Amino acid sequence: MEYVALGGTNLLVSHTSFGAMSLSELPSDEDAAQLVHKAYEGGINFFDTAHSTPESERRLGKVLRGMRHDVFLATKSDAKTADGLVKDLEESLEALQCTNVDLFQIENPEKVPLIGADDGLYAALASLKASGKVGHIGVVTESLEIASLVVDSGLYETLQMPFNVLCGKEALSIVERCNDKDIGFIAMQPLCGGVVSNIPIAYGFLNQFDNVIPVWGVRNGEELQQILYFTEHPPIIDDAFKLEAEKLRQFFN
Repeated sequence: MEYVALGGTNLLVSHTSFGAMSLSELPSDEDAAQLVHKAYEGGINFFDTAHSTPESERRLGKVLRGMRHDVFLATKSDAKTADGLVKDLEESLEALQCTNVDLFQIENPEKVPLIGADDGLYAALASLKASGKVGHIGVVTESLEIASLVVDSGLYETLQMPFNVLCGKEALSIVERCNDKDIGFIAMQPLCGGVVSNIPIAYGFLNQFDNVIPVWGVRNGEELQQILYFTEHPPIIDDAFKLEAEKLRQFFN
């Protein structure tokens, strides 16, 4: 497993990360534990979840309780008020069975939380970070406009947004700007929400970017096994690969 710095943070994370939101869909705690342990044993040390899926947080926290110091945890909140944001974090920490998270993210804000804004969201984030309950702060968005404003703001250490083989030049430009500004870039929906089934193409495309950390929403052991395989045997980016990737883009676009 390759480990890379998440932007300008002090987090040295696995280049392949585990999206834990799907843990809530598994039949039992035992199934969730097996999947998380398999990811950890495969070298994954970065796990991303969300307050909106409390069962996923609970199951992830239960599994990682004994290895908290060996992994990095990220969660997120879609709260629209400062009080709601603080409440969400407290509930997430309880579910995750820990006293702090390495990365706390504002999810799908209608506008970028800024210093001095009336909503108080950024002030709440800064306070949580100062308290030690949050190591780093970031934004999750599906809006290219919001993503661009996050980069321009200079206030956030990470940005998480959809980025995959089907994305166009605007998304690629944001990835490049994050790299220039040392903002950690987390690629959500690496399979475009399940539209793309070709994991080698999806993985190979993302693996070209040293600053991009794909967060794979793993649903079962077979998917995880494929992803772990390609971390050790990344696809060769040659003319044949590029042709297949372009065919995929044309088919869906």
